[in-house]
Amino acid sequence: SNEILKRVVESYRRIRNTLRFLLANTSDFDIDRHAVPVESMVEIDRYAIALTARLQEEMAADYGRYQFHLVTQRLQTFCSEDLGAFYLDILKDRLYTAAPGSHARRSAQTALWHVTSSLVRLMAPILSFTAEELWQVFNGGKDQSVFLHTWHALPAVQDAPALMARWERMRTIRADIRKQLEELRTAGKIGSSLAAEVDFHADPELAAFLAGFGEDLRFVLLTSAARVHADGGGRVEVTPSTHAKCERCWHYRA
Repeated sequence: SNEILKRVVESYRRIRNTLRFLLANTSDFDIDRHAVPVESMVEIDRYAIALTARLQEEMAADYGRYQFHLVTQRLQTFCSEDLGAFYLDILKDRLYTAAPGSHARRSAQTALWHVTSSLVRLMAPILSFTAEELWQVFNGGKDQSVFLHTWHALPAVQDAPALMARWERMRTIRADIRKQLEELRTAGKIGSSLAAEVDFHADPELAAFLAGFGEDLRFVLLTSAARVHADGGGRVEVTPSTHAKCERCWHYRA
């Protein structure tokens, strides 16, 4: 039916838009000259590589069992939720406002290069024309075809299971904060989430966990401030910022 075709088109468009973002933000990146060693990368970038490694392992197993519907589902979920709604959403500020050759931006680009290198191969059997089109742009026409390659060799991430568990917990916390931000937006108290500040009143264990993210906490939450209070309050306060908006980075700062 037309309804089913519309859903398929929307799924494909979401994947293709993700690929456009990956291509655009690796266009000035050369893996041989600009790569950041995995152990020196920003933590969330290492998490993205570990997440991609898990996806590649699962999709390769699905292909081995000819479970193509699972391959499609995993690819769509990864592009829309893991990348679009989480990692790339957080990454935008760093990619667009950090100095072009800075460690922070190159770290992000290194992760994006590995993610793209893995995705283009994973989608080739089911999205052949799109994968080939992506491959030619991504490699600048230097390599013949994506179909002459095997799965991408992703770099090993130290303590990947612990890193994955740490960030899965953070994603759960972030999802709760995003709901409160949406309530503020609906009430007309903020526009962008960067117009808000977050105060965590937590028990010592949760406070230590959140404090471990340091300054990155506000970037992960996409707010202009994120403060942690180990007072056992067991609550989160999300409030509009009282500061002015920086025209360059859009954060609200004193």
